[in-house]
Amino acid sequence: MNRRDDRRRRIEETFDQLRRAVAATLGNATREQRLLAEDRARDMVEVMLRGDGVDRALADPVLARALDNPKFAPQLAKALIDRVDAYREWSERGPDQLTALVTAVAGGPASWPHESWLGQPGQADGSEGVPDLWRIGTGVVRSAPEPQRFPVAVPLLDQAHLHIASTPDSRQAADGLVENLLLRMLGHFQPGLVQVHVWDVNQLTGSLPGLYPLTRAGLLTVHDPKRLHELLDELSDHIRRVHTGVLVEGHQSVRAAGGRRTEPWRVAVLFGNRQPLREEHQQQLQRVARNGLACGIQLFLVDIPVTVNSPIETVSIAADQSATCTMTGKHVTVTLDPPFPRTLVPRACAAIAEKREERRTRLGGFADLLPEAFWQENSAAGVVAPVGFDDGEPVHVALGDTSPHALIGGPSGSGKTNFLYAMLGSLAARYSPDELELYLLDFKEGVSFAQFAPGRKDPSWLPHARLVGVNVNTDREFGVALLRFLSDEMRRRADAAKRHEVTKLEQLREEDPHGRWPRIVAVIDEFQYLFLERDQVTAQATQLLEDVARRGRSQGIHLVLSSQDVSSIEGFWGKAAIFDQFTVRIALPKARRVLVDATNDAAVELPRWHAVVNHESGVRPGNAVARIPDATGKGSFDAVQAALFQARPADLAEPILFDGSRVPTLRSLPDFRALRRGEPNPTVLLGQVIDVAGSAARVRFPRTPGRNIAVLGSSAADAAAILVNGALSLAAQHGPNEARFSVVSLAEDAFPHADRLVKQLKDLEHTVELVRMNEFRPLLDGEAERLNKVAKGEEHALLNPHYLVVFAVDAAQTFLEKKDDARMTGVDSLRAVLKHGPENRTHLLGWWRGVQRLKASLPPGVNDDIGAWIAFDVQGKELVSLGPEQVMSWSPRPHRGLFFDRFEHSRPQVVIPFDTGEES
Repeated sequence: MNRRDDRRRRIEETFDQLRRAVAATLGNATREQRLLAEDRARDMVEVMLRGDGVDRALADPVLARALDNPKFAPQLAKALIDRVDAYREWSERGPDQLTALVTAVAGGPASWPHESWLGQPGQADGSEGVPDLWRIGTGVVRSAPEPQRFPVAVPLLDQAHLHIASTPDSRQAADGLVENLLLRMLGHFQPGLVQVHVWDVNQLTGSLPGLYPLTRAGLLTVHDPKRLHELLDELSDHIRRVHTGVLVEGHQSVRAAGGRRTEPWRVAVLFGNRQPLREEHQQQLQRVARNGLACGIQLFLVDIPVTVNSPIETVSIAADQSATCTMTGKHVTVTLDPPFPRTLVPRACAAIAEKREERRTRLGGFADLLPEAFWQENSAAGVVAPVGFDDGEPVHVALGDTSPHALIGGPSGSGKTNFLYAMLGSLAARYSPDELELYLLDFKEGVSFAQFAPGRKDPSWLPHARLVGVNVNTDREFGVALLRFLSDEMRRRADAAKRHEVTKLEQLREEDPHGRWPRIVAVIDEFQYLFLERDQVTAQATQLLEDVARRGRSQGIHLVLSSQDVSSIEGFWGKAAIFDQFTVRIALPKARRVLVDATNDAAVELPRWHAVVNHESGVRPGNAVARIPDATGKGSFDAVQAALFQARPADLAEPILFDGSRVPTLRSLPDFRALRRGEPNPTVLLGQVIDVAGSAARVRFPRTPGRNIAVLGSSAADAAAILVNGALSLAAQHGPNEARFSVVSLAEDAFPHADRLVKQLKDLEHTVELVRMNEFRPLLDGEAERLNKVAKGEEHALLNPHYLVVFAVDAAQTFLEKKDDARMTGVDSLRAVLKHGPENRTHLLGWWRGVQRLKASLPPGVNDDIGAWIAFDVQGKELVSLGPEQVMSWSPRPHRGLFFDRFEHSRPQVVIPFDTGEES
């Protein structure tokens, strides 16, 4: 029993007691009994008149007879005087205040007379709020000395359901009330934002006939009287879909999310016959009522006895058409507004339907995905953006705490790239670079993402892009590098959240408003390349992907993985911890296994330019089929990027571009530009590491043993790229004549590179000498002798460093093996230079054309004198003696080297050698 019923019961009990007291007063009792009864009756009459009013007492036959008795005249007179005084105070201010209140919170069609709006489709999109009240009629205080009318309105959309109780004689008035309210809603909002469902237990058709023109636009659905369960199932599915697909920003309701309404209201009107529903229907209706308001479901329950645990307004219509409602209470009689003119209602509905059809056919281009103004949204709780249209209404993709990651599938030619452009353009237009950062990686042999970075033809770039990777299909390590970067960023954010004693990004942004904590969306197209081989790359990618997928959601890091065929990715599907986190599934035509549910084959017959957008891990009830507009044509995404580029912050840096087909240059790297003269421990830059920062592979040259570098492989061009650019990076850290360079060229294919390096070093005003084969042995012997004297204290160490840059060291092996008069060989001198040189500012950068050739230059079993090496066309199994176990999985590929510094690395790195032509 609810509180209203309990109060009614107590009132009836009080009335019964009063009736008995009055009867005792008027009946055949003793004088003493009558006196006691009179005192009690007078007290109770006064309490009743004050609590429930004069009208209620006079309406009761027994009490009316009693009040005619002079014994109760003082109590009645006092109650009437108090009522007049109270109403006088109310009448001076109350009606005007109520009228002003309704006008303020129920503007437009929510309360205005129908003449001012009926027939004109609504314009509101929900972004400026929803009326708090909706007019139903006028009210007057009962038995007021001078009745004054005031508007009566009730809370509805997102706030309370509506229960209407009528009598057989007032059912028509109930129908009129429902129709008026529906027309007010339909007239307030844009066509399509309010969708009406009607179920009548007594008839298949006939209810609300004036609204029937809405059916042709899909705004009105009439349900079979025998299939109430289907309507309730549909509403339940909608609630689940909204919870998983829309309420991902942490808001309690669609209304609380703010902004333009992305989900239409569904108004379900249920006409009953004053008999209870079946038990299973009653229970399901209660669940819908309890959870529906937050998801945009509004119930109108007409003559259906129901008790629900959710806000509900009740309007009771008597046989004489007068009404009461819980909003105004029992002391106010409500006169319902008359039904709107019968001739105007169908015309108004036809105009709404026509406008809806016009909007449906008009919407659908890429421009319709964009907001009216750029960068107005906040990403603290998540990002939401439309990607296409379903029947003229936008279909959204949402990434947040409850839908953290997205999986996109579709074969070649199905429109994946176009979909990604539509999604990225829609997101970038809504969220500023401070709210959203994009990391974009394309494993295909193409440049579909190159547009997001500055190019030779188009210098503009997408301001949100922090990293763009293209042509990465042979450099799987770059995918691992991106995942490692995201994992590191995730830990950085987690540490910050811990310091502020919060757990989620939204909370961190509240606690640290001056920090920069944008949402990160990382898009990896054709991500299956990460898992192609059973090797270290796949193992690392799987581990990192699981980490980011599982823990990234709370730190605002979201993955969007796209692939032609995800069904065969063994490392991906074998990990439930990974796969279960990708609750957003997007299936393009003929996509396989993206919509995991075995019964969900919606993508099989999907037409071109369409996609299934599902926020419920691929189960069928979560499907939303969207037509995706052309986002790659001229004037679409490119125009948006140009506009956003012009609006970018002045201090925003360009994105890092990694192009697997492009050879990097030494001078283009920030690490080279950061080199400074006078460094006590110079740094050698060997090439570009495959990482997110685009950093250089570097070897420091402190005065410690082993700081020499070996280049291994048969390619003169790759070796020259390392040696030439390594020497130039050293030269940049010394002033004129502050370092000595001995460039040794021992193989014919190295002569051009050595000659070019000598010229460049001379241009930089360094001390440089070009050494040929017959001069190499004397150079080594001289250096070995000097180092020996330094060791004995007979000579001081060099003040300026000496760098030996040797092309094809092994070419001189035979020449160096000859013994001199002291029974010493050139190999001994080479070993002495390698062993003792670094401590005395003498370092060797040498190229050996094979691992065994390098070992021939070193003492047996000793590799420590070569502290760092980089190998090109050398199989991993040949490198095991020089580095860690991970080198076993290395397979050479063109223009890529495997780099390992035993003093700095736990695992080797893949390096791209610099271009040498631009440095000439």
